[in-house]
Amino acid sequence: MIKKIIVSLCFVFSVSALAQQSSSSPYSFFGIGEIKFKGTVENRSMGSLSVIPDSIHVNLQNPASYSNLRLTNYAIGGSYTTNTLKTTTQKENTQRTTIDYLSIAIPTKKVGLGIGLIPYSSVGYNLSSISNTEAHEYKGTGGINKAYLAASYKLSDNFSVGAEMQYNFGQIETRSIYSVYGVQYSTREINTSNATGMNIVTGVFYQRKLNNKVQLFSSATFTPEATLKLKNSRSIATIQVGSTGGESLIDSATDVTVPDTKMKLPTKYSFGIGVGELKKWAIGAEVTLVDNANFSNRFADISSTYKNGNKINFGGYYIPKYNAYSNFFKKVVYRGGLRFENTGLVINNQTVNDKAVTAGIGLPVRGSFSNVNIGFEYGSRGTVSSNLIKENYFTVSFALSFNDKWFTKRKYD
Repeated sequence: MIKKIIVSLCFVFSVSALAQQSSSSPYSFFGIGEIKFKGTVENRSMGSLSVIPDSIHVNLQNPASYSNLRLTNYAIGGSYTTNTLKTTTQKENTQRTTIDYLSIAIPTKKVGLGIGLIPYSSVGYNLSSISNTEAHEYKGTGGINKAYLAASYKLSDNFSVGAEMQYNFGQIETRSIYSVYGVQYSTREINTSNATGMNIVTGVFYQRKLNNKVQLFSSATFTPEATLKLKNSRSIATIQVGSTGGESLIDSATDVTVPDTKMKLPTKYSFGIGVGELKKWAIGAEVTLVDNANFSNRFADISSTYKNGNKINFGGYYIPKYNAYSNFFKKVVYRGGLRFENTGLVINNQTVNDKAVTAGIGLPVRGSFSNVNIGFEYGSRGTVSSNLIKENYFTVSFALSFNDKWFTKRKYD
């Protein structure tokens, strides 16, 4: 029964991931949009921490973790986010609901395999610039998705290595309307980019006992620079904008030839270390370095540049009593964490930072190793300085993690 449910969810997710608009951030105007968190609700609830080992939850951030799983795992996660956007003079609220990941992980004795689909970036903005003589309106939709295949091998009881191949694909559409006051018609420009590309992620995972209860664990990942190919098209038309915002085409749209381009996805390194009694508690810290220096916008935009970015996160969990069969709440996993990120995006000489506090709970499903995970994240991005926009966001995440035993030899037919 559970396999039928997963197949159905795979189909729904595959369709939804291609169509959903999972960003309402004005900062998704730049580059390939808002870069999405590549991880589970469990990781996100601990400040996006990925260094803590787990035998029943998949870790999407480090491919070396798959061989640490004890059971085949199916996971699907989604989130609901409210955004408050502020300038020095204005304030707006937005909401969005998204599907964040679908994954299947299959462990054997020493090898772990994983396959899944994750949104990588999302574009979703609606902006306007108005002066005494003219007006510009900007709207963007779409994003980039990742389909991945991962493999991990346990070299010893303490050390695992892994690699993940990722196929990137998606479409980004940006639309701008230019109007001059007193002129009846406006000019509309639509730019479309269809993106494809491949990249790889490698990882290592190490853990050892410090005493009979407490373990030390560490991890590292490396994502080399990759190329994203963009097949671009542009259409320009004369339109008339109605009082309610509707558009009427005055003459046939003109297709303008624009060159196809390539973008460099940045090199990324991560290092983490932690300590804990894994069936009781664990804490850890992680640093991620991103080489954004060669990153650029799809089309030239002199108002923004990129520099190297970084992320620092702390987190952990606590379980009152994992084997308390008569007390449900003692088996609940309580998670929390902090995250600070320098995105590397620089606008009007102002660096865009993103910081958040996170929390979450894991609710066990009775009679199985499956569970329901709920996460909460409150954070802010950007600033009102230098004519920018500050975002305050609150996200509620929800995930189902199913576990099953595969490759078990039958004793009886």
